Amino acid sequence: MSDVVAGVFRSLKYFNYRVWASGAIVSNIGTWMQRTAQDWLVLTQLTHHSASAVSIVMSLQFGPQLLLLPVSGYAADHLDRRKLLMFTQAAQGALALGLGALTLAGLAQLWHVYLFAFLFGCTTAMDAPVRQTFVSDLVGDAELANAVALNSTSFNLARMVGPAVAGFIIAYVDTGWAFVLNGLSFAAVLVSLCFMRTHELRRGPRMTRTPGGLTAGFRYVWARPDLKATVIMLFLIGTFGLNFPIFISTMAVSVFHLGASRYGALSSMMAVGTVTGALSSAHFSRPRFRSQLISSAVFGVSCAVAALAPTYWSFGATLVVIGIATLMFLTTTNSLMQLSTEPAMRGRVMAIRLAVTLGGTPLGAPVVGWVADHAGPRWAILVGAASGFAATFVALRAMAGESTRPEETLAADD
Repeated sequence: MSDVVAGVFRSLKYFNYRVWASGAIVSNIGTWMQRTAQDWLVLTQLTHHSASAVSIVMSLQFGPQLLLLPVSGYAADHLDRRKLLMFTQAAQGALALGLGALTLAGLAQLWHVYLFAFLFGCTTAMDAPVRQTFVSDLVGDAELANAVALNSTSFNLARMVGPAVAGFIIAYVDTGWAFVLNGLSFAAVLVSLCFMRTHELRRGPRMTRTPGGLTAGFRYVWARPDLKATVIMLFLIGTFGLNFPIFISTMAVSVFHLGASRYGALSSMMAVGTVTGALSSAHFSRPRFRSQLISSAVFGVSCAVAALAPTYWSFGATLVVIGIATLMFLTTTNSLMQLSTEPAMRGRVMAIRLAVTLGGTPLGAPVVGWVADHAGPRWAILVGAASGFAATFVALRAMAGESTRPEETLAADD
């Protein structure tokens, strides 16, 4: 058992990764507190249960992933990632404190939330590809897949705690304090970045400053059948499937008629699954394309079952399975794309991955929100199920011929 545990958490043997992980878990809890409080604020305090308003917030928050793609990928490949993270993390903390102050003062309006969502989106678009590629600077390629899985574990352990704490704060204190506490939590990441041993960072080669860098990134992805199939799968599930703020909030309010604390508990139930999926991924040293196929199929089936769930508890149990499938899928695509990409191109490839996964939200969230408002939350979840089935079909097509399978994946699967 001890050998298994040591294998799962092997990236923690690196000092810089331990420091990073300790700061990240605190900030991640704050992030999930804010996400939960923001959706509840829009759905119950600033509108009358409008799923469309929640979808607009999501679109504004994730749309910049596409708008800033030329800049974010370039920055991740050319600039000092540690210093850039210090800037983006500080900016996100300041924005959270600003929204918290407005809410506590009783001045928050819907357009304020829209504005802050867009600004958060801009900082996140710059932060996310740098943060993901920074992992390789901390542990190197040998433990990259494990470190990515542990990052996902941290993020989703926070997903268990953050929504539950946010539900308590909303019910018994004030929604604005969830935003304030999130703003303060970014100090933990900034401290961890300051305490790192910079001489131990494993900085890979940086791409030379040439025009058309982003175009080169797209050409690189499109010339690789494995990466192309993965990007299409990410687009399908990211656009129409990863709309959990809409799915969970509308089911909680409109179908099960729950209060803030039990709404937060639903997000925590899903987090149980995501943590399980992340820890399962941490066992493997090499990601497999086959895992993408299986996890996308399970995602589609479990979303279909969730849409039919008759009770609060059955819906919550299905969310656990959805969480496992989601994290297995996202962690596998993350590790596979990083490990099979040339180090000098990783920043742009990961920026493309994030832009496709999260940048599709401005397209999918309004559709899912409209379906939830006009046909009901259950039909909206069925849209997510359809995205999982479509992604599974793409994976089957990609694996049908040997020419569409990467050498690394063939070696891992066989």
